[in-house]
Amino acid sequence: MTRPRPTRRAALAAVGAAALLVLTACSGTSAPAAGGTAGSGGSAAASGASLQTVTPGKLTVATGQPAYSPWVEDDDPSSGKGFESAVTYAVAEQLGYAKSDVVWVRSTFDSAITPGAKPWDMNIQQFSVTPERKQAVDFSSPYYTTAQAVVTKQGSKAASATTLAALKPLRVGVGAATTSLTVATDQLGKQPQVFNSVDDAVQALKNDQIDALVTDLPGAFYIAGAQLDDGVVSAQFASSGGGDQLAYVLPKGSPLTQPVSDAVDALRSSGELQTITDRWLSSEVDVPVLT
Repeated sequence: MTRPRPTRRAALAAVGAAALLVLTACSGTSAPAAGGTAGSGGSAAASGASLQTVTPGKLTVATGQPAYSPWVEDDDPSSGKGFESAVTYAVAEQLGYAKSDVVWVRSTFDSAITPGAKPWDMNIQQFSVTPERKQAVDFSSPYYTTAQAVVTKQGSKAASATTLAALKPLRVGVGAATTSLTVATDQLGKQPQVFNSVDDAVQALKNDQIDALVTDLPGAFYIAGAQLDDGVVSAQFASSGGGDQLAYVLPKGSPLTQPVSDAVDALRSSGELQTITDRWLSSEVDVPVLT
């Protein structure tokens, strides 16, 4: 994800919005192995005792301040509640760490993807894998590929549209040159209104020029919680359409990159990653998949 992180007020709003809404990872869009820096699948071949970490015997994991729902519930990553918190504890177990050996710290989004040494072993806060970022940091195998979701305002016609047929007659907006444009056009069978940017589409929604906008899931929750006073994520599309891949960030050349990638791949192969995805990015937040 490339947009700025929300303020604490916005984050709390996002938590509230997510509780009322729903979102999801389109019928389980756990990411394929392609796109990570390393990772060949199978079970992780390392144990916590043998890994080179910032603090011997501990796995130090950074996330944002604040961390918000549905990625982390109640800004408490140590609870294991929320998609990225749950994935991290599953990865830690694959690596041979007990839950009590996972140490959470906070970092800014931007500082995590700059070159240099880090006071943590890995960082998770919806980082999209990009060629530019790979020059400065390592990425694990991706743990999620972003779904496309519908953002609207409470009480609007789009808020109750849970099928493609119900959404199709409405005024739907997207940002130009985005995956959202491709997915919305393909799924709705018509081209939505195209704006120069997602921010322009958000403004159009505020001004009632459109009934809803389509954007990637992380962006949808941000918009609903931080940019709209009455925003909701009303639905998600059943196909990710090649959305952004989200992965752990590790320091460049980290000896943990391969073990973490192997751990993510093992969770994918076993089906556990899909189970976590279904719970926290679908069932728990109750965002219906458009049919």
